[in-house]
Amino acid sequence: MADSIYIASAEGNTGKSTIALGVLDTLLRSVERVGVFRPVARSVHHPDYVLELLLAHLSTGSAKTTTPLSYEECVGVSYDDVHQDPEVALGRIVARYKAVEAQCDAVVVVGSDYTDVGSPTELAFNLRVAANLGVPVLLVLGGRVGPGQSETFGRSDRLGQSDPRTPEDIRQLTDVTLAELRDEHVSLLGVIVNRADPNRLGELIGAVRGVIDAPGSQLASVPVWAVPEDPYIVAPSMKSILKATSGTLIKGDPALLSREALGVVVAAMSMVNVLPRLLEGAVVVVPSDRPDVLLAVLMANSSATFPSIAGIVLVGGFALPDEIERLVEGLAPSVPIIRTELGSYEAALRITHTPGRMAADSQRKHDTALALFEGNIDASVLLDRLRVSRADVVTPLMFEYALLERARRDQKRIVMPEGDDDRILRAAATLLARDVAEIVILGEEFEVRSRAIGLGLDISRAQVISPFDDVLRSRFAEEYARLRAHKGVTIDQAMDVVTDVSYFGTMMVQLGLADGMVSGATHTTAHTIRPSFEIIKTRPDTSVVSSVFLMALADKVLVYGDCAVNPDPSAEQLADIAISASETAVEFGIEPRIAMLSYSTGESGKGKDVDKVRAATALVRERRPDLLIEGPIQYDAAADADVAAAKMPGSAVAGRATVFIFPDLNTGNNTYKAVQRSAGALAIGPVLQGLRKPINDLSRGALVQDIVNTVAITAIQAATLSAVAAAASQTAAVSA
Repeated sequence: MADSIYIASAEGNTGKSTIALGVLDTLLRSVERVGVFRPVARSVHHPDYVLELLLAHLSTGSAKTTTPLSYEECVGVSYDDVHQDPEVALGRIVARYKAVEAQCDAVVVVGSDYTDVGSPTELAFNLRVAANLGVPVLLVLGGRVGPGQSETFGRSDRLGQSDPRTPEDIRQLTDVTLAELRDEHVSLLGVIVNRADPNRLGELIGAVRGVIDAPGSQLASVPVWAVPEDPYIVAPSMKSILKATSGTLIKGDPALLSREALGVVVAAMSMVNVLPRLLEGAVVVVPSDRPDVLLAVLMANSSATFPSIAGIVLVGGFALPDEIERLVEGLAPSVPIIRTELGSYEAALRITHTPGRMAADSQRKHDTALALFEGNIDASVLLDRLRVSRADVVTPLMFEYALLERARRDQKRIVMPEGDDDRILRAAATLLARDVAEIVILGEEFEVRSRAIGLGLDISRAQVISPFDDVLRSRFAEEYARLRAHKGVTIDQAMDVVTDVSYFGTMMVQLGLADGMVSGATHTTAHTIRPSFEIIKTRPDTSVVSSVFLMALADKVLVYGDCAVNPDPSAEQLADIAISASETAVEFGIEPRIAMLSYSTGESGKGKDVDKVRAATALVRERRPDLLIEGPIQYDAAADADVAAAKMPGSAVAGRATVFIFPDLNTGNNTYKAVQRSAGALAIGPVLQGLRKPINDLSRGALVQDIVNTVAITAIQAATLSAVAAAASQTAAVSA
């Protein structure tokens, strides 16, 4: 039976979806098969955005290997079904939930949302559902009440915000809600005050505790948390505003429609009076017969001395004069410009009433929600209350979480040279929001930060450095010329070389200004790692730089090497690769059992290629007798216990290998890609090994999550090197 949790609220607009996302994310760290279920969908005419959000979290990146539930499977009934016959609806909900439960180890059940067809008895119905499902309730109390009121003209209040509840308000709400829970005989797992006043979190928690710890209460062990309000979570996106105003995008980058609008400014006044009223992140409503105001807003948005706006809504339906159209076309604005037939008043009204929903395509809201949950909810307590047992297997998502958690402990400083790539900016925003590492981005600061703001990303904590920075350029050129003097490199030549972002980033690592570098989203592997060969160089005990992929299968993680760097390694190099790969395996919590792959197993094969593998295996045994290694061995004998029993019985590696060393790049590269595509494995890498300091390459087709994973790996490598250096220094000090 699944360990499920029912997330319920006593009213609408509590931000329950953000809590559901955090709970789902927490369960995915420990449980192999996690599902989601929505007893009452918001609408039969439109997809339920909360369910879409949660399913998207289950189906993106490595999570796609978890329980493959369809949208239809995860829905119980509609509001109409409940109103028509609550008893029949309840029976259908239970039956459909049981079908989901049978496929999962844990299920996140998200209660109804108090839509416009809701009723005062909606909480009671949710509690009846929870009781009939036999699922404990995580109660979400709203820390805010009532929609925010915005000004009709001029500068507005922040969109989506509303008045905070006081501790006394929360106490009364808790008292009333818990009475209903008792009436329905529902088990209470915990209480979260969400969207709470950030300055009164302790008081709000105390107010709830005062009710549940009252004399005679049986709830003393129930944990209480508070999650603060965040303006970006509740702000509507430009895409939502486009839909709300029935508008059309006529200019600008469609990618920037994902940016949140934090305020609304109605520019129904002269240009000089509009400019002082512009807000950071505002949507500006401009009458389409005021082209002077439109041009002024566009110029202000491109100026470093004015706020960056989220978008422009042209109202009134008037066509812009041809000359203005040409002028705007020449300015090539990236900020979204939406045209609507609505007037100023109606457009402003619709914008201010556009809800700020947690959408599956809003990266900033997604990152912010998870960061808020992690920072304010004790996940270990939550899991203990659920009595969730940790899975014996390691799923790809579990492995990813382990990477982020390990990287988070040391807060290493990682440089990302390709600041002109949106994927790098998106990855940086996620890494910073989740506190995985300190980030340095190379690029011109105004351009990098402007693009990030336009994409609705928060990279304010990142350092942005120009590769043409005079001080650093001179320092790096001197060091590079010194290192390459034997090649005849002069200072003047070095001054040109180090402005290349790969060289600039590598010099930062070499001189200790960064702990590691991740590049390759827009550059070739050779362009990324060539500077490290010239500057960083290999470790003293290693003759070759090589690579591995961490292959996260459905239930375990394997190490494949070398799949990216060395075309045809010698026996000595192959031995180095195997030893380096075993050390990488240990670094990431994988017990190394090395299979030296070939087209034959044991003594059966002859020929130059198999002899190379046999010689490499002997070298590893000589240099590292502590390692478990077998070779030459075929892949099936290394991976499959039944085949191993027939081909190599009694081997400590055959059938149980965790580190697979391929004889050449052709074999390694094709095999990892075949396993990645055919078995649905998550391939993390290439992870470079053998360098004195960590430099890692990205595939040019890398997804944002691939970049996040690679930065985490680089940070872990940097932390390991720091620990080894510290231990060596301590040993030397004791010896002295």
